[in-house]
Amino acid sequence: MFLDRWLVPRMQSSALPLLVSVSSAALFLLQLPDNADAQEVLLQDYKYGRSQGDTTSCSWRCLLLTLQWPGAFCQSLGEGRVCQIPPSVNHWTLHGLWPVREDRCCNCWPMFHSDVQEVEAELLVHWPSLLRHNSSFQFWRNEWRKHGSCAACVEGINSPLRYFQLCLKLRRQFNIDQVLEDAGITPSCHRTYKVSEVRRVLVPHVGDIHEIQCVRDKQDREVWFQIKIPLSRNLTVGCSHAADAEADWRSSGGHPCPPQVPFFYLPINHEQPKEPCG
Repeated sequence: MFLDRWLVPRMQSSALPLLVSVSSAALFLLQLPDNADAQEVLLQDYKYGRSQGDTTSCSWRCLLLTLQWPGAFCQSLGEGRVCQIPPSVNHWTLHGLWPVREDRCCNCWPMFHSDVQEVEAELLVHWPSLLRHNSSFQFWRNEWRKHGSCAACVEGINSPLRYFQLCLKLRRQFNIDQVLEDAGITPSCHRTYKVSEVRRVLVPHVGDIHEIQCVRDKQDREVWFQIKIPLSRNLTVGCSHAADAEADWRSSGGHPCPPQVPFFYLPINHEQPKEPCG
């Protein structure tokens, strides 16, 4: 058994070090009943989050859906980090769905690869890791640990599978690529855009309370990096507690694109992701 293989090399003369060394995932498995049928029921509940969400226990009121442009993500990395863009990725990707000002996250809810197997193919398209030394599953697991587990007080987001299903549904709902293309806003090494120009296109689709974020490239130019879209707890666009959302807009590596400074919307270059224009 997996647990035997995991524990035997770590067995000590005292039981205390053994218990300290057990991961949260193993502790969860240790708590399962001996009966095989009961184990299966609990594991299914654990995976699919069948218990009712209790919104009264939520410490947050807004969510931030964050989409990132791979061509600019690579510009945000320091010299020591290697960027890679999968060949199939030519579109805006998910960065995360983040409860704002949450304070009830729990590392006690581990995530396993089996939790997301049924949506893995879609996640690899819309939520890939763009770091060579980080697998996509590592990226997803980290997002669940830091953000998804905090959102689990709401039914519909109360398991790893449901959280990622919702994120994918929102990505399909906010089809930013098509919206921009229809308006003639396309990646270019030469053309620049202004915040007001892009906002006019986005407002009918993502609401007027959103943020367009930039990073600076090696030439100190403003480069479009992310879109942050606030959602209410019931997933409607916008959030009546806008100040909550704005508190988290300054995180995740970007800054608001300056309203009066033109920015670049750089193309994706799979061969040279940090040098998209050669």
